Amino acid sequence: MDDLARCFERVILVDMVHLRPARRAARRYANVTLQVSDLSGCADWLRGERERCADPVSQFDRDDIDFVVSANCLSQLPILPLDWFESRNRLPPVELGRSIVARHLEGLSRLRARVCLIADTEQVTDNREGHVVEQFDLLHGIHLPDPDRSWIWEIAPFGEAGRHRRERHRVQAYLDWRL
Repeated sequence: MDDLARCFERVILVDMVHLRPARRAARRYANVTLQVSDLSGCADWLRGERERCADPVSQFDRDDIDFVVSANCLSQLPILPLDWFESRNRLPPVELGRSIVARHLEGLSRLRARVCLIADTEQVTDNREGHVVEQFDLLHGIHLPDPDRSWIWEIAPFGEAGRHRRERHRVQAYLDWRL
């Protein structure tokens, strides 16, 4: 956050919920604000206030925004809407997860601002022998083009996910995202 606050006149951190560490960190900077927003676009639809999920990215297509970072949220956006259906013992619409991911990517592509996209694309759980135990497509069937950068993020090392298991995410980064 130090770098962002130093490099930009105004920094807006957008999330559905800003946890205490983020709120505390933001208070240290006069040019950093927190904005609560449902980037899945589905909260109003799930409450019965809309006929379909909205396009939440369009609110950021403004002349006063020149740089957008979508950091590790793409794979997270479908989680709460899908959990909402599961908590009510209902099946979600078949393409819900995929459509949320696709809508976010399309929205980012439409922005006039430069967009840096950092996205977890796959979760792999393997054992100490190196055998894959589970593998999940975190983008619900959406395949991204070749990234500018990619890496493996060990999100739960051996001992945390289980004594003989670890979980890793493949992360892809795009310095100037466009579909």
